Amino acid sequence: MEGLFWITRVFLISYLASIMKNKEYPLLPLVHEFISKNNRNKRTQAGGKRLTKGTKKNYERLRDHLVTFSTTKDFYLRVKSVHGSRRLFEQEKNYYKKFYIKFTDYLFDDCKLFDNYVGVIIKQLKTVLGWLNREKGLTIGEFYKDFYKWKEDIQIIALKPGQLNYLIQNSEFHNSLTKPLQRSKDIFVFGCTTGLRVGDIFNLKKTSIEVLGTSHYLRQQSKKTNTFTKIKLPPYAIEVLTRNKVRGPSLLPPLSIANFNTNVKKIIEKAGWDHLYPKTRNRRGVPVTIYKNHKRKVHYRFCDLVSSHTMRRTAITTLLNLGMDESDVRRISGHAPGSVEFYKYVKYSQEKLDISSDNIFKKLTEKVL
Repeated sequence: MEGLFWITRVFLISYLASIMKNKEYPLLPLVHEFISKNNRNKRTQAGGKRLTKGTKKNYERLRDHLVTFSTTKDFYLRVKSVHGSRRLFEQEKNYYKKFYIKFTDYLFDDCKLFDNYVGVIIKQLKTVLGWLNREKGLTIGEFYKDFYKWKEDIQIIALKPGQLNYLIQNSEFHNSLTKPLQRSKDIFVFGCTTGLRVGDIFNLKKTSIEVLGTSHYLRQQSKKTNTFTKIKLPPYAIEVLTRNKVRGPSLLPPLSIANFNTNVKKIIEKAGWDHLYPKTRNRRGVPVTIYKNHKRKVHYRFCDLVSSHTMRRTAITTLLNLGMDESDVRRISGHAPGSVEFYKYVKYSQEKLDISSDNIFKKLTEKVL
């Protein structure tokens, strides 16, 4: 009897230890704790830099999606410390698989999100779960690493070098615009030249300009990436600054991004670049047409899709199309070597170059024949 009691005691201790090891935790309070640490700057990027406001906001959106998903789909969100039996391992593996399928179904089908945004949400979720493993020491396993991060190639809306040249050189077109549109056109041309992000352009100060002899340089540290850039300005960009001088420390006239975007669309339309430009996005890898007027199936025009983001894209693709070395373009744009975002521009420019090459070689062949 004494031996049996000892075996039973050992079994109970092992069983209780197993329960303690395999403790279950509700996920949402842990996500809230993660966000709280972000907001108090207790978490940083890999290089030690603080998280941007945009990144913090994205994690809050992740939390909101998880809350809505859990409520509307009656799905209990939890994590469990995984130790011991193969049975528990398979149980957790199936739980994560089921959760991923149901959560992405919710994002795609209920929220009507596209691949890139779903990919961002999944990436953030994987970061949170990885933090629970590394920082909280919950040893929840690495099942989340199998979550597929959706992605898509989004259409790049950029002006061709000839179109940019038209905005720079055509004084008759410039004079036909109203004063507000002239200012917006000048800022747009300046952005298409420097490749700065729109937020950085409107934050430029007079002290951002450095004059060395007859050369003018624009010095700027990106608000988003903290990357420092120094760009030599061409004469027409200096004319833009001279023409749009303002009182105070700002380099360019103050303008809300919403009004600027509205003005830019009007300018591009007045330039005559109003051809149809069907817009597509991917949902689960399948192209979906996005209409300007969904009910009437009216497509977007090129001028409808041009915005403040077009400036940076135009600057990068123009430099690449005109033959500037990729490493030099990156120094101007502030992209890191191997940047996925920068590769999109390289790919876009190469496709344009291939089309031009094919047309030229075709003409050469026709002349020979």
